[in-house]
Amino acid sequence: MPEVFGDATPPRSIRKTPVCHMQVSELCQSLVDFRHASARRRGVGARLGTRPAARDETGNLGLLEERAFWAWATIEFLQHTGVRIEEMLEASHHALIQYKLPTSGEVVPLLQVAPSKTDEERLLLVSPELADVLSTIIARVRDPRTGAIPMLPNYDVAEKIWNPPMPLLFQWTYGGQRTPVSRQLIRNGLNEVLERTGLTDSAGQPLDFAPHDFRRIFITDAIRSGLPPHIAQVLAGHSDINTTMGYNAIYPADAIEAHRAFIARRRSLRPSEEYRTPTIEEWDAFLAHFEKRKVSIGTCARAFWTPCIHEHACVRCSLLRPDPAQRARLAEIRDNLIARVIEAETEGWLGEVEGLQISLAGAEEKLSQLDVQISRQQESVDLGIPTFREIVAPTTAAATLPEPS
Repeated sequence: MPEVFGDATPPRSIRKTPVCHMQVSELCQSLVDFRHASARRRGVGARLGTRPAARDETGNLGLLEERAFWAWATIEFLQHTGVRIEEMLEASHHALIQYKLPTSGEVVPLLQVAPSKTDEERLLLVSPELADVLSTIIARVRDPRTGAIPMLPNYDVAEKIWNPPMPLLFQWTYGGQRTPVSRQLIRNGLNEVLERTGLTDSAGQPLDFAPHDFRRIFITDAIRSGLPPHIAQVLAGHSDINTTMGYNAIYPADAIEAHRAFIARRRSLRPSEEYRTPTIEEWDAFLAHFEKRKVSIGTCARAFWTPCIHEHACVRCSLLRPDPAQRARLAEIRDNLIARVIEAETEGWLGEVEGLQISLAGAEEKLSQLDVQISRQQESVDLGIPTFREIVAPTTAAATLPEPS
């Protein structure tokens, strides 16, 4: 990448790369138009000796163009790297390194991100789009006399210390003196661009972009494009993958498509004969299973084509769903079992006592389940939502009314 590492010649045009978020693309295009218009007005005023028509609140057109450029550079840099704003402002020319692939010998550019929140540095691959942005920034901040990027100290807001002088990429000339680009300058530039574009959100309110929003956009785009979440975690510099997934915006269409793809993959792994059309005998057996699930004290919840493990002693089975309307019958069965246990103990039928006690414990458990279910129903609050029967009844009655003669 000669534009990034050696060549100081700025590109003839700024290539804009499409992203999945249309609002970011409109932001970038508006920034380019804004910068070009500002430069034209400044150039015409200088040649004609007249005052430019558009100036900022202090009457400084150059400051207006500077904010427009660094707002553009911020949007492009953040959306292609996903770094934090403090990491972007601390990026220097020394952070651009070259790596030679051992297999093919190809040289690829890398961006070294200095330790920030997690105290761990990381390397990001410089894409062609990011290389275009970096070359534009480097060409702008180079000293025209020496061709080198000036060394500037930078104050670390988090650590409350001054970093040693470095060839910072985000630096500009203000008041005739080189100074690092501040967060306030970035925010002012973004606000001016948003105001100029007139972009609104889904509620029709003016759009508000913070620098950290581009980090969320980067992670969302990466994961939606197929990048594994644990790789996105490394690129974002998160210590916990749950933090990365919290940044990822999941849309309803994505969830539906992901679930459909999961079902398709699972079907491909199962035997194809399981998805054939059932015969009439198989379908009748399937329906008969559900018809036989109804028993005297409730409903059997065992799966299709599975045998009864309790030999139809339903009161013992954990798969029985007792019917509240049959509570009196269950209480009668419990009382009968208590009497039979007493009789067996009196007559010395010790072989039957154990089996009767198991059935008695099952009956008492089913009664407890019904009591809890009934108490919950009594504590519930009626929200006034019509039931299915209430909706169907008027519809059926209206459909059976005789037609007027």
